[in-house]
Parts: sequence; C-alpha cells; structure tokens
Amino acid sequence: MKIKLLSLFAVLMLLCSAVMAKTVQTLEVLPLLSSKTVQQNRLWVGTFQLAWNDLMDGIVKGPVEFIDGTPNSVIQLNKQLFKAADLNENSYYKTYGEVSPELKKTIETAIKEKFNETSDVLNGLDWSPAPEKYLVYAMLKKDFKFLTAFDKLKPAKFGRSFKKVDYFGIDKNSDKVLDNTVGVMFYNSPDDFALQIYTQSDDVLYLYRTNDDKTFDKLYSDMFMKKVQYKGPNEFKKDDEFKVPNVSLYREKSFDEFTNRQIKGTDMMIDKAIETVDFKMNNEGVKLKSEAVIMTKLAAMLPDVTVKPRKFYFNDTFVLFLQEADKNKPYFALRVKDISLINKTGR
Repeated sequence: MKIKLLSLFAVLMLLCSAVMAKTVQTLEVLPLLSSKTVQQNRLWVGTFQLAWNDLMDGIVKGPVEFIDGTPNSVIQLNKQLFKAADLNENSYYKTYGEVSPELKKTIETAIKEKFNETSDVLNGLDWSPAPEKYLVYAMLKKDFKFLTAFDKLKPAKFGRSFKKVDYFGIDKNSDKVLDNTVGVMFYNSPDDFALQIYTQSDDVLYLYRTNDDKTFDKLYSDMFMKKVQYKGPNEFKKDDEFKVPNVSLYREKSFDEFTNRQIKGTDMMIDKAIETVDFKMNNEGVKLKSEAVIMTKLAAMLPDVTVKPRKFYFNDTFVLFLQEADKNKPYFALRVKDISLINKTGR
C-alpha cells in the first residue's frame, strides 16, 4: 500500500511539474496593468485600453456591460485608468466608425502619413457593412534612442538557462560618458534594484530586477516606493556595471473572453477584440508598434549604506516599464523570466 501511495505521489509530482513547465511556455498579452495570470512571461501595453475607451465613449455611450454578467476585467477596463492623455499625441492614432471599405482606407492612410507604418491586422478583417457593425482602432508607435548607444557586451546566460543571449550595457572597459545616461533608483541587494535609462526623447526606460510575481501595477508601485525609501547614491558610479539582454518580440492576442456577448442597452456584441505588440530593444534604443482593434456585430436579441561597486545585471527575471517623462503612468510593461522564449516571438 505504501509503495502504491509513493508511486501515486510521484505521478502527481510529475503532473504538477508538467503543468508548471507549461505555464512558462507562453508570452501572454494582458488587457490591464492589473491583470493576473499564471504566465511568468507577460506584457501589457495601453493600446487596447485606448480602443476600449473609444468603444465606451463613442459607440456604447457608457460603460460596457454584458447581459449575461460582466467580468471583473471589463469592469476594470471601464474605469479607463489609462487614457490618451497619458501619451503625447504624436505617439498614437485612434479612430472609430461604421465598418466600411472607406474606414479601412482612412486608417491605412492615417497611419502611413503619421507613422509611415502599415497595419498587421486590418487585412484580416471583414469590411463589408452590416447593422450594428462598428470598428474601433488604435495604434501606439514609439521609436527612440538612448542618450548614447551602450556597449554590446559578451553573450551570457539568462536565468537558469545555459543558452547564451546577447547583452548590452556598461562594463569596466566602457567609456565613462555612458555613466551619465543611467540613473540609480535604488540598490538594495544584487537581486533587488532598479535603474532608469535616459533617452533622446521624452521617454524614460525603467528596469526593475525582482523575483516578485505580482501584477504590473503592484510592481510599478513597489518600484517607486523603494525609490523613495532608498538612501544610497543615485548616480551611476565609475566602478558600477550594468547589463540587460536584447529583447525582440512579436505577439498577437485575441481577447476572446470579451467576444460574442451582448452589450447591455444595445443590439450589438463584440465580434473581435485584438491587440498586437511588436517590441525591440537593443544597445541603441527601443522600437514599439502596437495595434488594437475592437469590432462589433449585431447580436441575437436576448432579454435586456557603505557604497561598494554594484553590478546591475538583469540576467534573471526582471520587469521593464516605458513611460513618457511628463506623465504619471507607464504605457508599456514587460516581465521577462525566459528571454530566449520571448525573443523567439520576434520578427
């Protein structure tokens, strides 16, 4: 009997290990900065919220609620905690209207003129007009350089993986002019620190080294709380070092939990809710392109200390935030636990 119990326990442990391994195999795109997930690699960008805001304000004319029950994620989206005011208007384009080939052409012309970009999603949509068929569209585009290009460093492993990845940053051989491009937010230990990287634009890159598995909003809050509490030097010292891996990712997410559910007070339901994220970071700077599309359709009618040299090595789990310098909220967040997995999604 004891042997059978031990065998059963061993099988259960293997199954648990398999489930845990499965949860780190995906880079998940989240609809909210406060979204919870078991995925260890995850990201958020404000583009979908921009589109949701216009769905509320321009089409539904109020909060989005479903007649079969409104999930908490929708309730949180309805709060519009991220708005266009949190971005410079030069960094986004958004519009909405009745679905038609003319609307598609308007969007394509606008993003070409404003960003010299094409869409990754518009050609995959059905543009034939129909009752209660509306489309909300948003694109967020960023392309900025660091104050000075960082040094390309030797490839090294990341986390527990033995596979080497490309890094950039500052080492003992780097030109000391690079020290002025980095600000120390805090340094509590080799596993708990944060930097801010200055750029040639109004954007600031925050890098937070932590193993804490919290939602992005809590990680962001923790980062600034630790900054306030930190009493050490904020300048990057001549003997300090810094390195972070190159990041190259692309992801398309369909938020199916919001689709095919009738919206209260209307004859429509959400047909498609899509967000794409194309993000790259290397020693020169950051490029981000993100699109969000929400399309509706006619619904079936239903009832209504002592300073020592510090090594700022982001060579294990870390979190990345992007924010405009004169704003109070980030517009992009990324948690990296497996950099090789994330970079596989790049293109």
